[in-house]
Amino acid sequence: MTTALAMVAAVLLDAWLGEPRRFHPLVAFGRLASFVESRLYRDRRSSGIASWCAVVLPVVFAAWAFGAWLMHVAPWLWFVYQAVVLYLVIGLRSLSDHAMPVARALEAGDILGARTAVGRMVSRDTVSLDDVQVAAAATESVLENGNDAVFGALFWFAVLGVPGAVLYRLANTLDAMWGYRNARYERFGWAAARFDDVLNFLPARLTALSYGLLGDAARAWRCWRVQAPQWDSPNAGPVMAAGAGALGVCLGGAAPYDGVWEPRPALGEGDPADARSIVRALQLVRRGVMLWLAVMVVLGIVRWGASHA
Repeated sequence: MTTALAMVAAVLLDAWLGEPRRFHPLVAFGRLASFVESRLYRDRRSSGIASWCAVVLPVVFAAWAFGAWLMHVAPWLWFVYQAVVLYLVIGLRSLSDHAMPVARALEAGDILGARTAVGRMVSRDTVSLDDVQVAAAATESVLENGNDAVFGALFWFAVLGVPGAVLYRLANTLDAMWGYRNARYERFGWAAARFDDVLNFLPARLTALSYGLLGDAARAWRCWRVQAPQWDSPNAGPVMAAGAGALGVCLGGAAPYDGVWEPRPALGEGDPADARSIVRALQLVRRGVMLWLAVMVVLGIVRWGASHA
């Protein structure tokens, strides 16, 4: 029951406070990762594995040790610690803070403002995107980050507590920093990409399942089954295909990166993306969070009742 209540408290803190403005622990972690990279970088997989372990494992151990000490000293402080740490590693409100400016700009017919806003969400070039492509990019980002920034952390917190949530978020951060297939990171970043793939395997499929249950289930399943295997990422594919199907919107397709339009498989089916698609994607993620919290609370009550029977 404590785990479920900590999850509820963390989501409420996120809704109330949003992302920390002045100091975010992940910013400090990013600086640490850059420092380690500058010292340990070699164009070898072994160097990437050593760097990943040097950055992630001490932080995860410290998070576990401090929590264990708090639980021994004062259980209520341990509960607060759990809620605060989980709040710091999820980004539900941040999704809305980034996506809604895109939707509002599109609704106002401000394509330049929409391109600027979506450029803060995605890595593709945005200067040449039309309104449909801008809306599709933002909708894809909301659906994918529903897993990466929210559901993945909730899943690993439910399984392993604070250490699990911290491990997941740090691995996800390093994948964003090192997990590229380019000359510098093809080998060094291999470990970061693989660890992220492994940690996301179950959460991504539960996220896709949640999207389907809360939207057009038949279409979500069809898109997941047919389209996800065509996607390069083993985890983003199911999440975005099921999400697009659940919303009944067309996503995917060619996108510009570094001045070149790269082909990508289609995602979803139905209407072209628009401002409403972005809003509906945010609502789908929020409903998924409510579903997960409700399931956790019910499981907590059942376990509490069984232990007191």
